[in-house]
Amino acid sequence: MADIEGSYDELFTAVPAALAGLIDEGDVGGAVAVFVDGRPVVDVWAGFADAGRTRTWQRDTIVNVFSVTKTMTALCALVLIDRGRLDPDAPVARYWPEFAAAGKRHVLVRHLLSHTAGLPDWEWPVEEVYDWATATARLAGQAPQWEPGTAAGYHSLTQGFLVGEVLRRITGQSVGEFFAAEVAGPLDADFRLGLGPEHDPRVAPTVPPPGRDEDYTAGAANRDTAPATAGTATPLRVRDANSVAWRRAQIPAASGYGNARSVALVQSLLACGGTVGGVRVLSPEGCARAREVQFEGEDRILRMSARYGLGYGLFGNALGWGGWGGALVWIDPDERLAMAYVTNQMREPAADNRGIELVMAAQDGLKGLRA
Repeated sequence: MADIEGSYDELFTAVPAALAGLIDEGDVGGAVAVFVDGRPVVDVWAGFADAGRTRTWQRDTIVNVFSVTKTMTALCALVLIDRGRLDPDAPVARYWPEFAAAGKRHVLVRHLLSHTAGLPDWEWPVEEVYDWATATARLAGQAPQWEPGTAAGYHSLTQGFLVGEVLRRITGQSVGEFFAAEVAGPLDADFRLGLGPEHDPRVAPTVPPPGRDEDYTAGAANRDTAPATAGTATPLRVRDANSVAWRRAQIPAASGYGNARSVALVQSLLACGGTVGGVRVLSPEGCARAREVQFEGEDRILRMSARYGLGYGLFGNALGWGGWGGALVWIDPDERLAMAYVTNQMREPAADNRGIELVMAAQDGLKGLRA
């Protein structure tokens, strides 16, 4: 069995055992954290930080969590809503006047957060995602693909620019700057949007699925299209996501870097009524907004049933989201639980149940804890 590093409560032994099983099956590396009542009951890691298996995964290893980043951006929006600085029912153009072009005058802030704005993708060169002004100007001039609010289609990369530009117009800060100052900093969470060169040695680059190379691209049928409206969206390759340009850029839907501990810590805010470790970031009412159903039905891009709240996917009483390649955050406010899984090892989406298996293992431990 693979060696597991870190610590865990004996009631949650199924979680490190499940992680060890994934490494034994051939995964390169990964980490899992489970927080209950805002405190860690599991914080473990295993395997290697590089495809050549020469660097062991360390406590401070960080990895690109792809679309789990969306939950961090959404949390920033919820903070501004909670403070009365952002109205989810307001037209986006109230904060970003140029956005009213091309028939978007009536697009609401809540449409951006719930993938119902009709702007799910683009046909631009992938290099344009590295330039904030170019990407947001493109989106401001783009016409919706459907009447906003009437349908959902996963905004894989565009959601971060859309929500992020609204936040920038309000605060004068990038999402990464706001998140660092208002969320990660107060919580001492090791998660960043826009990664400085000083952190490069800690990064575990993404490893394509077995049998694939760095030209591997997510497709429209994948759980996390990145982006992927077949035939229309500009594809994103693993080699793009492993580039220095990607790490340095502000791509608030997909370029967040952290470890399982930091993801679970931050998202414990929603599990614990907005306060963790004595640090209050949101009110209980602000947390509850995340679970307000904005859309339920067939997602036009993912081609599967989806249920969206304000920036989060909804799954029964739980909420969270996954990332291209396998990362997952799962939040259960009723149980005051937040679980995060991060990995550098991609698998083909149709055969990837790792995150859910770890959620089930965490729930087994929770039963013993609550007994």
